[in-house]
Amino acid sequence: MRIRSLAVVLTAASLALAGCGGSGTEAAQDPNAPLAIGVSPQPHGEILKYVDENLAPKAGIDLEIEQFDDYNRPNEAVANGELDANYYQHKPYLEEYKAQRGGEFEWVQTVHLEPLSIYSKKVGSLQELPNGARIALPNDPSNLTRGLKLLQDNGVIKLKPGAEQGAGVRDIAENPKKIEFQELSSDQLPRAVDDADAAIVNGNYALKAGLKDPLVVEKAENNPYANGLVASPAMAKDPRVQKLAELLRSPEVKDYINKTYGGISVVPAS
Repeated sequence: MRIRSLAVVLTAASLALAGCGGSGTEAAQDPNAPLAIGVSPQPHGEILKYVDENLAPKAGIDLEIEQFDDYNRPNEAVANGELDANYYQHKPYLEEYKAQRGGEFEWVQTVHLEPLSIYSKKVGSLQELPNGARIALPNDPSNLTRGLKLLQDNGVIKLKPGAEQGAGVRDIAENPKKIEFQELSSDQLPRAVDDADAAIVNGNYALKAGLKDPLVVEKAENNPYANGLVASPAMAKDPRVQKLAELLRSPEVKDYINKTYGGISVVPAS
């Protein structure tokens, strides 16, 4: 198994593309080459490392894991032929990315859900939020909508009819406690738990920050925000990518997710 940092990925990929005229990854040219997969370090990198160490050798595939902290670079790398696939995002985020930045991608397999959760160090329940309380929530459009729906589902606000898709703060119809909303990048939200009355945090960042005991957790059943494996159109049907997709949905991986993350911050997709 090879795990490389972002800086190494950018340097090696740029040289490779310059040398082969942009013809794509090593795996695209050689059926025996390892798959280059971009991941967020947690939990995606941990899950993929488990697959690589325990399941991939028997399946006859080799993985080269590239770790990214940035949410845009893994898609750029797939679109530019630097990676064969990535595993870090949900479908609404991918659609939002394509609308804003372009690129060709194929959704290969749904793997797990990282439920949004609401954390607070100032109140023990959402009902205890004071008038004028400040809630921090994700600023990217898909997760902002998701956070607002979580607040609506728990009786804090009501959105305008028909605003459930693509909703922003402007679409709040009822806000009885006059909650103030602070939109932050997802990586800043764990720190906001210390300052705001409450913060809505993505599962992977809550896991990384060691946050525990959320006030509420997003429901997993029929949740459209499950994370999955995404590939370039050229590699989506490749037997190695298809085999990796099977492994990521295997009973062994589901058991690993349940045992490792305790059924809160990360859960297998239904």
